[in-house]
Amino acid sequence: MSEPASHSASISLSREPGYWAGRFMAMASPCEVLIEQATEPLARRIVDAAAACAWRIERKFSRYRADSVVHMINSNAGRAVALDAESAALIEFGATLTQMSEGRFDITSGVLRKVWTFDGGSVVPTQAQIDAVMSCVGWRHVEWRNPVLRLQPGMQIDLGGIGKEYAVDQAAARVEDIAPGCSCLINFGGDVVVRNPRQDGQPWRVGIEAWGREGTAVRLVHLNRGGLATSGDSRRFVLHQGRRYSHIIDALTGWPVPDAPHSITVAADTCTQAGTLTTLAMLRGRDCEQFLRESGARYWIQLSREQSE
Repeated sequence: MSEPASHSASISLSREPGYWAGRFMAMASPCEVLIEQATEPLARRIVDAAAACAWRIERKFSRYRADSVVHMINSNAGRAVALDAESAALIEFGATLTQMSEGRFDITSGVLRKVWTFDGGSVVPTQAQIDAVMSCVGWRHVEWRNPVLRLQPGMQIDLGGIGKEYAVDQAAARVEDIAPGCSCLINFGGDVVVRNPRQDGQPWRVGIEAWGREGTAVRLVHLNRGGLATSGDSRRFVLHQGRRYSHIIDALTGWPVPDAPHSITVAADTCTQAGTLTTLAMLRGRDCEQFLRESGARYWIQLSREQSE
């Protein structure tokens, strides 16, 4: 199925030194696809396919769309719903992350947005407000017999914590089907994947944005293949009485993770794997680096001011 004309018209394609660059918006993020050694028609086909993949996943799993699977699940809280294979796989992955994080990550914790708004403002909810919402948080309250899901009344799921990395990997797989062996860098809002090395042997270079300095790279990461994901509080936070609260919430407490660094970037075999490691590391707060060292992955941490002093 082709994308609506309004979507297709929003894709740009330009020739840069050594590669084609396609750009579009998806999942509230700027997205780009860099393509080496391709004709213009092939480059356009690749970018169109990556954008269509991003828009399809956004349409299917966004909590903001009334026609999404997530909205259907949340609207049926209290009743069992049978899911398609792709939706069930994402739910299963979310359940696995909950187990790996010992409950600190939880796809039912999205209801906490009713009391937390990470828009750079200064409003912090009271403990009573958090407690009222926490009664609807907890994977342990969910009945899950793949592919049948039943939430308790008042509960919701939110796949925003895993959806973008999944979309990047799916787009890369689609591009590989269209142009096997073509070296592309796919970047959806800072979540990145490269499937094949460049022909000249040079890596793709990806900048890690310096905290507090939008558009400025604090480090360049060289990627020949694999995924890169970053988690941080540069744009989503609350600043209250001199204290900065990150949007990374511990689902066990309903409060932002204490002593978390400003950002963590991880390189792994896929973007989904990299995103998993950044999430699990962030949820460990001050112990994040020990976890990352033990994982064996490449990582880069930007500490908060208090941690660096």
